[in-house]
Amino acid sequence: MNLNLRTAIIDNVSGNSQEQLEDTIVDAIQNGEEKMLPGLGVLFEVIWQHASEQERTEMLQTLEDALKKQ
Repeated sequence: MNLNLRTAIIDNVSGNSQEQLEDTIVDAIQNGEEKMLPGLGVLFEVIWQHASEQERTEMLQTLEDALKKQ
């Protein structure tokens, strides 16, 4: 069986409302389970691919700032 994880994750959330997407993200973060990390990675990949250069710069700045606080 050849399962494409990216496709499965995207298919699972396609058509979800913003509220449903937020619930999915918050739930994955709050659960803290390692098995949820690939899903969050795929969602970030989709965001990154559709972000403008300005949005990418802002995301990178936010990430850099947050990592400094860890």
